[in-house]
Amino acid sequence: MKPLNSIRLAGKEVLPLIEGGKGIAVSNGQSTGAWAGAGGVGTFSGVNADSYDAAGNILPQIYHGKTRRERHDELIQYSIKGGITQAKIAHEMAGGNGLIHVNVLWEMGACETILQGILDGTKGLISGVTCGAGMPYKLAELCAARGIYYYPIVSSGRAFNALWKRAYHKFPEWLGGVVYEDPWRAGGHNGLSNVEDPEKPQDPMPRVLELRKVMRGYGLEHQPIIMAGGVWWLSEWEDWLDNAELGPVAFQFGTRPLLTRESPISDAWKKKLLTLKNGDVNLNKFSPTGFYSSAVRNPFLAELQQRSEHQIPFTTEAVGEHTAEMAIGARGRKVYVVPVDKEHAENWIAAGFNEAMRTPDNTLIFVTKERENAILKDQIDCMGCLSACQFSNWAQNEEGTTGRKADPRSFCIQKTLQNISHSEDVDNQLMFAGHNAYRFANDPWYANGFIPTVKQLVERIATGY
Repeated sequence: MKPLNSIRLAGKEVLPLIEGGKGIAVSNGQSTGAWAGAGGVGTFSGVNADSYDAAGNILPQIYHGKTRRERHDELIQYSIKGGITQAKIAHEMAGGNGLIHVNVLWEMGACETILQGILDGTKGLISGVTCGAGMPYKLAELCAARGIYYYPIVSSGRAFNALWKRAYHKFPEWLGGVVYEDPWRAGGHNGLSNVEDPEKPQDPMPRVLELRKVMRGYGLEHQPIIMAGGVWWLSEWEDWLDNAELGPVAFQFGTRPLLTRESPISDAWKKKLLTLKNGDVNLNKFSPTGFYSSAVRNPFLAELQQRSEHQIPFTTEAVGEHTAEMAIGARGRKVYVVPVDKEHAENWIAAGFNEAMRTPDNTLIFVTKERENAILKDQIDCMGCLSACQFSNWAQNEEGTTGRKADPRSFCIQKTLQNISHSEDVDNQLMFAGHNAYRFANDPWYANGFIPTVKQLVERIATGY
């Protein structure tokens, strides 16, 4: 393989190897500091990061507010305190090597407030901010005001073009680079557009070349493009190295750092990664954000799939084919459905799925009483972790609502990501992973359950394998 040359970021020579920021305590100060200490760019998550007590125990994020707004304010304080804590840990562990970045999601609740609080409380510790999950127009201004580089995450040249024209052209000197996150291969939330087919992955090379073309049009030929999603062995990306057409590039790794000794995920999660097969990670659209996301197939996703399958449209009056009458709810309110759908519903009810829940799209889903109770409790307990949530109908506006009914086909993303980050439960929680996660099982380096340190992983990646 061609030699892996260093790259200049934030005025410093570092390896072109970047740890991807994974939300809610999955990329923390320990993993990030170890990655930077190995000479790369470590990225901790600024999404509801952990704090600790005097004994070093994780402080549970318990909410006492009686209203969503009050709980939302508590979430902001938890997030700022946790982000500052993790940045300090990362900085200390790095020992002056590499760089420290923080990753936030633009569509997370109070993103601007939380990011400002973290950056203002960690002056001199964080050199860059990566941000995706939406169109972060204000990211450049926020970072430039603090002398920190910004790295927008996009999935197309068109998206970057929109960001540049609207806002980024005012702060070109603080654009550290652009992260191209492959929407078919990356883990977590993905930037698929309405015109792209989730079942038909596209080759990233032409898409990244198009991004570079857009950047060159604005005089950004020297800012690196960071390839994220689907990167495993660099030997498979050798044609990207020292490629004059592509310009400077770096590579981001999100899934591989999960399986390291410094990774804070549970032993059960690590063991699960070693057993995955090709196809065990798939795109789905159950997220309350409305984005597609990539996660491991498990009973958690299967139950969400079942909710959508146990679904029929209804009307409140007999209209067209909706002629079959049904009584739903404790009050036996009448609705009208297509006769064949009534048969389906009666079969589900007979099987124990006897509670009908309305969706914002004038459909009914049929779930067990236990599931209905859990859904309603999660919706009531909402603390506003997103700027707009389809599941609870919370929105970060004066009204505190999206204006639509809460959608029982989705789930509380804050609850499940906290649970999988802080427990051994890998079956009944959402488990984000990139589509190459199955390679842990057949990569000879991980034979016999070998789990490397972050330093060993970075050194291994640098060899090309």
